[in-house]
Amino acid sequence: MRRVSNPKPKYRRVVLKLSGESLAGSGDFGIDPQMLDYIATEIEEIQKIGIELAIVIGGGNIIRGAAIEKQGIKRATGDYMGMLATVINALALQDMLEKKGIPTRVQTSIEMKAIAEPYIRRRAIRHLEKGRVVIFAGGTGNPYFTTDMTAALRALEIEADVVLKATKVDGVYEKDPVLFADALKFDSIKFIEVLNRHLKVMDAPAISLCMENDIPIVVFNLKKKGNIKKVILGEKIGTIVEG
Repeated sequence: MRRVSNPKPKYRRVVLKLSGESLAGSGDFGIDPQMLDYIATEIEEIQKIGIELAIVIGGGNIIRGAAIEKQGIKRATGDYMGMLATVINALALQDMLEKKGIPTRVQTSIEMKAIAEPYIRRRAIRHLEKGRVVIFAGGTGNPYFTTDMTAALRALEIEADVVLKATKVDGVYEKDPVLFADALKFDSIKFIEVLNRHLKVMDAPAISLCMENDIPIVVFNLKKKGNIKKVILGEKIGTIVEG
């Protein structure tokens, strides 16, 4: 009988960037249990091929620091509130992953020992080596920095091969594909071109950090089933941003 070998992944260690909005599903606010289960199932599939997975999660489905500033709350305070929102999302995702038998650790940049480990680089790497999914919550721990920056920073710290940016569109376009039907999609694009064109891939500091340290970013549609696995296996999904 012919033996079927497991596909060989293109990347060994990856950082998956999830927006808080992705957990809201079709809604604008909160956590959609069906979407949470969908994401956990997608992660379950890629765990089977033996990669090391870290996740950075946003909190925009609960609160955004930049938006709340307009309501009279100081930006720094709003950003800290947003960091706490990422912890809520991380705990929800951890619970769903562990229901599927996937060992998971949440590490936070803001210490809260009762519910999560503090972020320690060497401990995070050890968890990954043991096959555990590590969820980084709390952003960088500093106001004025986005979770995009957190993803780039953590990828550099844990020596990840790639940042996977999960979005609601299927790649990087020259202009907004929702507003312009003739928008051109890039299969690949250079970091410097993203910066020069002011394309909304990740914020400029995150792009610059990845560019300076040669960490590619793959932008893809999260809601197409199997896309995370396809990207990790090296299939041409979405847009790759590289140097």
